[in-house]
Amino acid sequence: MDKPYDFLIVGAGLFGAVFAREMSLRGKRCLVIDRRKHVGGNLYCEQIEGINVHKYGPHIFHTNDKNIWDFVNSLVRFNHFVYSPLAAYQDKLYNLPFNMNTFYQIWHSRSPQHVKIIIQNQINESGICIPKNLEEQAIKMVGSQIYEMFIKGYTEKQWGRKAKDLPSSIIKRIPVRYTFDNRYFNDTYQGIPIGGYNKLIDALLEKIEVRTKVDFFSDRIFFKEIADIIVFTGQLDEFYDYRYGNLEYRSLRFEEKILDRKYFQDVAVVNYPEISIPYTRIVEHKYFEFGNQPRTVITKEYPQEWLPGTEAYYPINDLKNNLILKKYAQLAKEEEKVIFGGRLAEYKYYDMHQVIASALAKSRVLNK
Repeated sequence: MDKPYDFLIVGAGLFGAVFAREMSLRGKRCLVIDRRKHVGGNLYCEQIEGINVHKYGPHIFHTNDKNIWDFVNSLVRFNHFVYSPLAAYQDKLYNLPFNMNTFYQIWHSRSPQHVKIIIQNQINESGICIPKNLEEQAIKMVGSQIYEMFIKGYTEKQWGRKAKDLPSSIIKRIPVRYTFDNRYFNDTYQGIPIGGYNKLIDALLEKIEVRTKVDFFSDRIFFKEIADIIVFTGQLDEFYDYRYGNLEYRSLRFEEKILDRKYFQDVAVVNYPEISIPYTRIVEHKYFEFGNQPRTVITKEYPQEWLPGTEAYYPINDLKNNLILKKYAQLAKEEEKVIFGGRLAEYKYYDMHQVIASALAKSRVLNK
């Protein structure tokens, strides 16, 4: 007896939505379910005071892949927003990423060569040859002063651990520019969907059956029986009932405020790297779409430990968790009727364009 669906997609986030669209276009019967009350996963926006508020933290689309850029723009038009955050340190504002504007503010130098000498002298003075942890890795890359001002406190708040206790692999690169260029991302294509990310998700899921407030784990046997293949985008360890223990994550808490003023901080995002300040950044959402509303909405972002019932945001890819991940990944590899994809199911921090590329690649494999 034929099952009613070819694919059950568990999770209506970006990976699930892209995958569902691709298979639906090929005539496959798809059902998308999500335990949240809305689609879009962490891309979900809520309109408040006429402003599309990024409810799960700011998301800026950026990529060098023209095919991916063309793909999303075929669904919804993107604006030309360019991410250029600031850092507030000891009541002064500094440009991010670290560039000649930042260095001029600190050392009053307009010479890239002079700045490189300052940073290299600090690296030499540290005596670090082979970094053993995140702190040493950061100092090895940008020197001690930049590390102490902008990285140490922010990182320790973000991860809830001392920088010396975090693996060096967490910081694979630190964006540094020896030019007066304040763009955070170097990518050729950058922007925000006009009208918010809900427009993108709605376009992806157009004409596809979607059910929200439905938990796959509430009746796993039933859901396994209604589709030939399951596409799972949730937490990998939860899928296997935590057989090898929990994979660890960092989570976030958001404190949102509507302010009776036109602007609050005159830029979309300001980071607060000092350890004495409990939040890591303040987001003012109207800037993402060049808003001119009479009031504004801001969000303070507080990192916290992940606990069951809270949202999992950042995988902690240290040695302990990677060893557990290998065991779960082996189980996943042996599955014949389950496809795992996305940030949670792969226990990997993805940018949006990488999620889309992964979903497109996995959907194409099934059509060969």
